[in-house]
Formats: sequence, structure tokens, C-alpha cells
Amino acid sequence: MTPIESPCILVCSIDMTTGYCFGCGRTREEIGAWMTMSTQARRETMAELPARLETMERRPRRETRRARMARERDLGRIE
Repeated sequence: MTPIESPCILVCSIDMTTGYCFGCGRTREEIGAWMTMSTQARRETMAELPARLETMERRPRRETRRARMARERDLGRIE
């Protein structure tokens, strides 16, 4: 049995504006059907992904605790 190609990079979060995954660019439907799609259908989808990823504005979903603490520490030095 050969492994199935996948564009997944384990950044699984859907952009509500475009409906594409921030990590790979697939839709929820494509992600769900990936294992049952033909090799040709997967390759056609993968060919579209770079253009899809270009349409999304990428920014962190939220500030991490570590980043917040570093920012607050740096602000304390400036004042």
C-alpha cells in the first residue's frame, strides 16, 4: 500500500472569509473526502492550493501568553 499525498501541514484552522484551511488551502469538504478522492482529483486540488493560499490574509488568531509577557516586559523598559 502506498502512502496518500497530502498537503496538510498540521495547521488546521478554517478561514471564515474564504472557507479555506490556513495551513493547506483545502475546504472542509475536500479535507473530509481526501482519503476517498482519486489520485487525479487530489493532484488537481493540490495544483489549486498555492493560488488559494495567496487569497487569504494570514495573521495570528490571537496573541500568545509568551508574546504578551514579552511585550509587557519590553513596555516596562521603555517607560
